[in-house]
Amino acid sequence: MRKRIWVLTLIVVAAALLGACGEKLTSSGKAAVVRVGVFKNVTHAAAYIALEKGYFAREWGNDVKIEVTAFDNGSDLSIAMATGDIDVGFVGPGPATTFFLKSANYRVVSGSNNGGAVLVARNGSGINSVKDLVDKTIAIPAKGNTNEISLRLLLKQEGVSLGRAADNAHLIVRSPSDALVSFRQQEIDAALVPEPWGTQIEKAGLGKVVVDWKAIPPNNGDYPTVIMVASDKFIAHHRDMVKGAIKANMDGITFIQNSPDQAYDLINNQLKKYSGKGMDKSLIKASLGRLKLTTDVDVKVMEEMAKVSIDARYIKDIKENELDLSNFVDLSMLAEVKAGK
Repeated sequence: MRKRIWVLTLIVVAAALLGACGEKLTSSGKAAVVRVGVFKNVTHAAAYIALEKGYFAREWGNDVKIEVTAFDNGSDLSIAMATGDIDVGFVGPGPATTFFLKSANYRVVSGSNNGGAVLVARNGSGINSVKDLVDKTIAIPAKGNTNEISLRLLLKQEGVSLGRAADNAHLIVRSPSDALVSFRQQEIDAALVPEPWGTQIEKAGLGKVVVDWKAIPPNNGDYPTVIMVASDKFIAHHRDMVKGAIKANMDGITFIQNSPDQAYDLINNQLKKYSGKGMDKSLIKASLGRLKLTTDVDVKVMEEMAKVSIDARYIKDIKENELDLSNFVDLSMLAEVKAGK
């Protein structure tokens, strides 16, 4: 009895302290509102399933309000994490690392999927391999994002220079949906894009995949594409709720792997909700076939990707030999969830 009273007292004191900080809490001391960030993209399938199946609510309780914000790119979501506008987010490692090194107020707590991007060339562009990208214009979704990092590594390993001068490959920014239009207008020659856009360009008869996802660097496609991050403040005050989010993501992955036919419809429901339009199920199926759903995070691969960002000057004031992401990646909660703790 004394133990129960002591625990209840601690909860009340914690609630009072957090309440004094302006945070609303449930009667059990949980955050009354959790702000979750996702992309309008099939690569965020595990998060979509967790939302659609109510896994977050199951872990946090029905008295916790979940506010979801859907972003178009990783830079915007990472800025929202850095400024404290999001508690838990699903994002690519490129922009997440860049903004972490500026703000240092959020952490990687789990993986969600690896790979899922392809290099697709426009029909009639004469591109059949990476070496054919010389003097061609290649689109990436955003400056400094994970796809640009992969493209820079791909060009480097094939000995193709990137720049504005002749005999170089030329970079241009186009959102994946705009890349489809740019292919039609012959504005661009190729694009390194996340799925489902590569598949969609192929199905529209506008281009073909010249480098499949398993050959995209680093690590032959087995690199983090979507990771789960949580703010330091949320981890400090609600560590068990972060573990609940990790469990929800993990169960989302398991559901897709065990029940893919049911998952396609559920993923489509979330796409409709956040992007305003659904997607042909065959596209979702093809997209999920070009990525690896996993909670694992390879820190060494993330460091390799961050060094590309340093070389491209997206990360400044840090030298490659000074790079240390050990404070950025905290997989201790993931390990506890896997161990059933």
